[in-house]
This record gives sequence, C-alpha cells and structure tokens, in this order.
Amino acid sequence: MALCITRVVIFSLLLTSAIFFTANSHTFSRSLLPEELGLKKEKLSHLHFYFHDILSGRSPTAVPVAEAKMTNTSATAFGLVVMIDDPLTEGPVLSSKIVGRAQGLYTSASLNDVGLLMVQNYVFNEGKYNGSTLSVLGRNAVFSDVREMPIVGGSGLFRFARGYAQARTHSIDLRTGDAVVEYNVYVFHY
Repeated sequence: MALCITRVVIFSLLLTSAIFFTANSHTFSRSLLPEELGLKKEKLSHLHFYFHDILSGRSPTAVPVAEAKMTNTSATAFGLVVMIDDPLTEGPVLSSKIVGRAQGLYTSASLNDVGLLMVQNYVFNEGKYNGSTLSVLGRNAVFSDVREMPIVGGSGLFRFARGYAQARTHSIDLRTGDAVVEYNVYVFHY
C-alpha cells in the first residue's frame, strides 16, 4: 500500500511539474514565423556616404573622453577613447546634404599599429531610411587603403540587418586629426 501511495505522489509531482513548465514555457520565448512580424522578402541595399570626423575647431564632432597613462607615449595612442556624433553626407565636402549621423565611439585598441575598435550606429535622417539605424562593431585599420567592418544589426527599415561597411580615407589633416572617410555599406535587411 505504501508503495502504491509513493507511486501516486511521484506521478502527481511529475504531472504538476509538466503542467507548470508547459504553461510557463511561452512566457520567456516562443518560435515565430517571419510572416507573423510582417517580414517579407529579404533585400540587399547599398548605401554610399561620407563620414566627417572633426576633432578641431569650435564645434568638434569627435571628442576624446578617456585615455590611459601610456596613451601619450604610445606610437598608436593605445587606450584613447573618442566619443563621436559625426555627420554623414552625400558628398565629400561638409556642406553636402546630410543623410545621417555616426554616433558612438572609437578606441585605439592596438599596440602595434593604428587599429581602432569602432562601436557606432549610423542614424539616418534621409528619405525612406529616416529614423532607421545600422550598428557597426569591428576593427578599423586606419592606414589600410580599404577597411571592412561588420554590420551587426539595425532598426526601423534595417531590422535584422547584417552586412559590412567598407571605409576608404578620402582626406585627412595630420595636424588636426580631422578626416573625411568614404563609406560603401552593403546590408541585407527586410
């Protein structure tokens, strides 16, 4: 009799546990079909713009916010952290039409060459992309002719974005550090 009661208790506990876990399994996550979010066919877009990194003058768009003790003696400025809100324009001159902003930061992350860690959002304000963003997280080997950085996400029309950005220095003032960089961005999105 005691064995029978034990089996009933164990069975009841297992059943209760199964009901509890089944009932609560959808509160944290569940599988969806893309159509349930209104996602249709994936597209590939190419964006072309110029990034203006302005460290000098009365209204800089790139501001150093931190550095290590060794930054000033390092050939690569290792440890420097710069916060940015740089304009993105259609053409290479700052007076060109602004299509968005690059907001985030870059840090000098290499002891042996000028290699920046780029953590930034491209925030667009032009045309159908107005209010949409792309997120970049990657290495920028500044003195390479072409640098490639991954696009790791986005918002608005760029939800579920993935792709890459190619950067080419258009011009740089070595005295001030001001630079204009041409970007070609290739991104898959819905």
